[in-house]
Amino acid sequence: MTSEETRSNVEKALEEIRPFLQSDGGDITLISIEDNTVKVRLEGNCIGCSVNQMTLKSGVEMTIKKYAPQIEEVINIS
Repeated sequence: MTSEETRSNVEKALEEIRPFLQSDGGDITLISIEDNTVKVRLEGNCIGCSVNQMTLKSGVEMTIKKYAPQIEEVINIS
């Protein structure tokens, strides 16, 4: 998969999960993809949410891996 295809697939994954984050007053922005690691920024209510790491790993990372299986990790850049 080319880097453009990977980025497109990651964006599709974020579009799938974004409505769930927005329903709680949050959002997510793709920062970069480097060495099979996706860097995102959780925004809005997601910043101070006590379960944001669970959301990141169980929701965001799982969804991204569904679209782009080569991704190994998703990390939040604050």
